[in-house]
Amino acid sequence: MLAFQRHATSKLRSEEDLLGIRTLGFRGEALPSIASVSKVRMVTACRHEPVGTRMLVTGGTITKTEEAAAAPGTQIEVTDLFFNTPARRKFLKATTTEFSHLCQIVQQAALAWPRTQFRLRHNGQDVLEYSPVSSLRDRVLQIYGARFLKDIIAVREERPGFLLEGFTVNPVRTRAGRSPQDLFVNRRPVKNATVAHAVYDGYGGHLSKGQHPVFVLFLAVDPDRVDVNVHPTKREVRFADQDMIHQSVRQVIRGALRVRSEELGMPIPGDSRGEWPRPGSTAAGEPPHDSMRPAEQQTMAHDTGRDDRPTAMAAGEPTQTYLIGPGCEVIPMGQIGRTFLVAQVGSELHVIDQHTAHERVLYERLWRAWQARGVQSQPLLIPEPVDLPPHGATILEEHLADLATLGLELESFGAYSFVIRAVPALLGQFDYSTLVQDLVEDLAQWNAASSLETRVRPVLASLACHGAVRAGRALDPSESKRLIEDWVEEGLPMTCPHGRRVALRLPAEELARIFGRA
Repeated sequence: MLAFQRHATSKLRSEEDLLGIRTLGFRGEALPSIASVSKVRMVTACRHEPVGTRMLVTGGTITKTEEAAAAPGTQIEVTDLFFNTPARRKFLKATTTEFSHLCQIVQQAALAWPRTQFRLRHNGQDVLEYSPVSSLRDRVLQIYGARFLKDIIAVREERPGFLLEGFTVNPVRTRAGRSPQDLFVNRRPVKNATVAHAVYDGYGGHLSKGQHPVFVLFLAVDPDRVDVNVHPTKREVRFADQDMIHQSVRQVIRGALRVRSEELGMPIPGDSRGEWPRPGSTAAGEPPHDSMRPAEQQTMAHDTGRDDRPTAMAAGEPTQTYLIGPGCEVIPMGQIGRTFLVAQVGSELHVIDQHTAHERVLYERLWRAWQARGVQSQPLLIPEPVDLPPHGATILEEHLADLATLGLELESFGAYSFVIRAVPALLGQFDYSTLVQDLVEDLAQWNAASSLETRVRPVLASLACHGAVRAGRALDPSESKRLIEDWVEEGLPMTCPHGRRVALRLPAEELARIFGRA
């Protein structure tokens, strides 16, 4: 009965323990706090004892205590959470949202303790079950799947007062979304800007604009050198040696990427961004493609370089355009670094980012199609499977009908698996499963209070981004001309749906001024 009293389970034994917290919790408040706003059933038994004890607690009051047959250990069952605090209960979000949060909590606990079994039941069914494994790698395989494991790079560095180990991702497999980015400090799941910035800094020129690394990292430091009490939920920590932590994490990530680059025989980019691929090389991970089809069904390769910053375009506001007149002459002049197109449009010189220009063209066409009668889909000859973590699968399941109106047809195929049956006909061939993983993050941000148009725009932007020609693909003159003409037809929009610049525009008068001929 003492376990349900405040502070009874505190692990503090002396005043000095406050200066170096070595456990996940120390106040002893969790069990009594939960019991005060729910109904709790606890069954516990000591090893070698013939019987155990069963306790029932309602709203913080112990209502029943009795002997019971029980295996060694403790089981705690919580039901009717917030039954006696309706003001708090009404602020709970949708069931699927709260359930996804629970899945993430269980997954993080399973990552921190791979030798422990975890099971999550929902509506009477086992939703998650992670059996004990001998290594973090095996646990990552259980949670994120074989595909994620194939793309990861092991990280480990130990020095006095510092240990960093775990996994980050191959630079060619960075993603448009930030999930997963799991960080543990002394096995406590936390968010920390210092460590996150150090990871990004470690990637340096490996990251394209709008791309994010995924990682599962465990950082162990002297408990005396980290403050876990800077946030009420213990989700943030503060380091006494912040600069040392940042520098060390950056060096470890940088070193791991350098080793992987040398193993693959790839050049190691510097800290500058936006380096061009070498002429004659093929962008990593890019599947072969045919020449572009007519404008309504172009099959350019994709670029996952999505910039997910909120922009005026995403909010539905008009973007800046330049109308030079219908039927203006387009004269392609070449391609620079297999990334930028140079062309004369009317009397102006344009340097055009081929990905952002194509992304904007696709976005406008998808938007018009959705407004008219829904985006036409193109069935796949061979349906493509995609696996998601439980919380992602829950979100996707809820929005299958919404995605179908956007031309993306998926079907549930097991607990957390789906098959992609059809994709928007306006798009060509690309990595559909990666698209679905990124769309889950867009769908998770849907706000029922917002208009349908506002919710749909970011999803269409993601579709357009994945379907657009990627930087690094060589285009022949006819493909370049068609892309530029399509962009001109849309009114020469100067930004893509995610806010990145499309073109550098130099009118003839400006060129004359630059060369002193004005």
